[in-house]
This record gives sequence, structure tokens and C-alpha cells, in this order.
Amino acid sequence: MPTTTAPVGALLRQWRERRRMSQLQLSAEAEISTRHLSFVETGRSRPTSEMILRISEHLDIPLRERNGLLLAGGYAPAYPAGELAGMSSVRTVIRQVLSGHEPHPAVVVDRDWNLVDANRGIGIFLEGAAEELLAPPINVLRLSLHPDGMAPRIANLGEWRAHLLGRLRRQVAATADPALDRLHRELAGYPCDQPEPEVELPGAGEVAVPLRYRHQGRELALISMTAVFGTPLDVTLAELAIESFFPADAATAEALRQP
Repeated sequence: MPTTTAPVGALLRQWRERRRMSQLQLSAEAEISTRHLSFVETGRSRPTSEMILRISEHLDIPLRERNGLLLAGGYAPAYPAGELAGMSSVRTVIRQVLSGHEPHPAVVVDRDWNLVDANRGIGIFLEGAAEELLAPPINVLRLSLHPDGMAPRIANLGEWRAHLLGRLRRQVAATADPALDRLHRELAGYPCDQPEPEVELPGAGEVAVPLRYRHQGRELALISMTAVFGTPLDVTLAELAIESFFPADAATAEALRQP
């Protein structure tokens, strides 16, 4: 996230440039004059909190960063950041989704890819992992790609690694979060003895990049799906994601059904 010690206008300019939008494009979409936007970005005009939020909406800035922009502009944050423990209705929905997905693996992660919750199906990914990787908070990307984690059992490690690093790289670009950038650089430094494709291309008969995972003498083929909460107004809720894995073939489906 850009530092909030900078003027709010400079921060808004950084976000506009990160989204590759011109002042003319943004002013037209946000329905403000190009002249006024220029004055805001250069510090000649102080934006109202409403204008900061309007510009943030059109730049698709994450809620946490919107709060930072408001603070930089001298205003109070607009979006609460509650504790998940206090969101009983949300926790109920999450548990329903996780338990309903069994026996297939599913996890809930936060913005930093730390494990928030999981169902019993996730056990197949934890077997054989080093204890230090399973100490809370468990970072699921680190667990996936670390040589003492899942990596030795991923048959298509190069392909899956490129997929995960690509997702993380896009997340860094979207959020400008230095912690995620550090995580990306850490994971990119892990060893991999397989070629990593620069562009994700499906293999014969594939519609998505599968995770091919060796477990108890079998090679399981799994397809992942990500779900997020629609129109969240809380920072914590906006940063949660449910990662669900589905069998990509009949043999995997049968293997996961076995106790």
C-alpha cells in the first residue's frame, strides 16, 4: 500500500498511473473536471472525502487502501475492519460452505494468504509438511511451494508454481501491498526442477490449470475455484477468499470419497 505520509493527491496520482488511466479518462468516469483532478493531484486543491471515495471506486482501489487515502486527506476511515470472530453470520456461512464441500479440500484465506479456516479435506495437503510450515499463521502459498511443504508431491510443480506466482503478482499490482511483494520475492526464490511456462496454456482436454498432487500412491487431479463475498463494506470481509478444490477426473473423485 502506498505510504499515507504522502499527500493524498500524490497517492491518487500513483493509483491512477498504476491503473494506466489518463486524467482525461478518470475525470470522465468520475464525472469531475480534468482541471479539478489535476489540481487535486498536484495539491493545489484539497479533495473532499466524497471525492476521494468516488475516485477510489473508479480506480478499483481496495477498501484498506481507501481508508489510507482518507487518512492522508485528513478524514476518518470510511470502512470498518472488524474481527471475524465477531461476525457470527459470516462465520456460519463460511462453515456451511467448507463442510458442504467435503470430502473435497477447501480453505479460507486472508489477503496475505494466511489460513483462516479449512475443512477436513485439507488434510491431504498437510501430510508430510515440515512442522514450521504448519505453525500458525499457516501461509498457504508458502506451504504449497516450499521444498519442505507440498512442492515435492506436486507432479506439475513448474506449471502450478507459475500459476500461483502469476496470481500473486497480479494481486501485488492491484493492491501495491509491500508485504505481498516480499512474499512473491520469497516464493520466487524457492527451487523448482521443472520448466515454468511464461503463459498459462491448457493441455489437451483441460479447461483450467490443474493441481496434480501425489497422495498415498495416487496422482490426484484437482481444479481450484475462488469465491469472495459480494459487495463487502468491511475491510476484513473484503479480504477473505474461499479456495475450493474439485476433482478433475473420476479417479480423483473416487479417491477423495474413500476414508
